[in-house]
Amino acid sequence: MQFRQQALSKLQSPEELDLPVRLARPQGLLVLAVTVVVMVAACVWAVTGTVSSTLAADGVLTYGQGSYVLQTPVTGQVTGLYVKEGQRVAANAPLLKVRTQRGDRTVRALEAGRVTALVARIGSVVTTGGDVATLERTGSARDPLLAMLYVPAARAATVPAGASVDLTVPTAQRYGVLRGRVKAVGRSPQTRRQVADFLGSTDLAAALTQGGDRVPVLVRLTKSSSTKSGYAWSTAGGPPYALSSMTPVGGSVHLADQRPIDWLLP
Repeated sequence: MQFRQQALSKLQSPEELDLPVRLARPQGLLVLAVTVVVMVAACVWAVTGTVSSTLAADGVLTYGQGSYVLQTPVTGQVTGLYVKEGQRVAANAPLLKVRTQRGDRTVRALEAGRVTALVARIGSVVTTGGDVATLERTGSARDPLLAMLYVPAARAATVPAGASVDLTVPTAQRYGVLRGRVKAVGRSPQTRRQVADFLGSTDLAAALTQGGDRVPVLVRLTKSSSTKSGYAWSTAGGPPYALSSMTPVGGSVHLADQRPIDWLLP
């Protein structure tokens, strides 16, 4: 009953038209102003700003001409080795001597290159068609080193030619990263077998192609006359020794900058 009387008395009282109406508190106006400024700044940044991104991929240092596996044309026992791993040889250079039923035979290199692996050992028995060595094709010691990265096929189209690349060499991490730029991007994905044929190593190919086919990306190393390695590093001098081919590396490719608004537009 008391509430009903209060309601009736309120209806009988005149409206308070002479009192000012408060639309918002000062704190609310401040929050609104800050929100508007932030939204305007975000819109301007979305149109004029840029965002950089990177693509990580593993690879190896190489001379870019591929490798080949040398197979013996005869069956017999290895009685002599003429080369060591890491040695450069000319085309048709003798690599090992095999004693056969018809006398000693010499197994020779098919093309000039660097011996990256020797399977045959003195005293071991080899059969016709068996692998005895792996050689990386290279003309001379003056050939420049390159980096071959293997990127996922779905991301290869985002890699532009000339993009800067930072290469991490596990054996030289204390000296920073190796600098380079994308020289060429492969036209089609390569299977594990194709990668193995190029590198001359099935184990290395298996490690680089985990998760599916990969597209090769060739990286030209930035040269420098002030470092022992002959290439530019993020530190002043880099490692105090020369680099060798078939060294595993990790690459970080700097992709083209994009405007945030491009992500929203079709």
